[in-house]
Amino acid sequence: MAQKFERGLPVALTIAGSDSGGGAGIQADLLTFAARGVFGTTAITCLTAQNPREVTGVEAVSPEFLRKQLDAVAAYFDLSAIKTGMLFNAELVETVHAFVEERPNVPLVVDPVMVATSGAVLLEADAQTAMRRLLRRASVFTPNLDEADVLLGWRAETAEDMERAAEALAAETGTALLLKGGHLAGDDLVDLLAVPGIPQKAIRHKRIPNINTHGSGCTLASALAAELAKGLTIDAAVESALDYLHTAMRRPLEVSGEPFIAHGA
Repeated sequence: MAQKFERGLPVALTIAGSDSGGGAGIQADLLTFAARGVFGTTAITCLTAQNPREVTGVEAVSPEFLRKQLDAVAAYFDLSAIKTGMLFNAELVETVHAFVEERPNVPLVVDPVMVATSGAVLLEADAQTAMRRLLRRASVFTPNLDEADVLLGWRAETAEDMERAAEALAAETGTALLLKGGHLAGDDLVDLLAVPGIPQKAIRHKRIPNINTHGSGCTLASALAAELAKGLTIDAAVESALDYLHTAMRRPLEVSGEPFIAHGA
């Protein structure tokens, strides 16, 4: 007799690029989904030739094929959350926006991937308007300070600047956001959760030295999506996702002589 389940695993969908180095993008998202107890599905926007040091090439899929992937997943699975990462160009952003607009009750986490740490452009300039529309549809988005700079046109250099930036982004988009402070100097890290109409919440951690942070943004956003898929509030999901990321960085895996994020640690 087949075993019956009252409730299966929540299903999360990641819409992002593939990282040939295995540490970020779709690969990091699936590792995180599995570690956080949700079933991961994918729609790949781009193939990248990269490793933790550099991106040497990007090949985008067509908008039509991205939509085929999205429709194939949605035709079978009951989605509990959607997470986006590297979308690369305006046509792909618009394809994703149309898909999520058809599912207004599914939580959406947007990681507005724009520029790699190496300096490689991961979102074409003419896609920024489309990305802003997608941010307004998100349940929460997770910019770092470089991405906030692109979105606002000015750079947050201090903790006080971060507070102003988070307030401005929340007001512009009408959306909750987690502004990541890892690019500020110092050992005390502050991430700001800003929800329109609610006082900001500062979440503090100590910087973890001697760790390769490649894929940390993808990991955080996908962990956040996983927690929303399980029914947590944004506030609780953010706390849980940050705890997961920092635990995974404190107990790294050594790969090719370097410490990397350890999923499931």
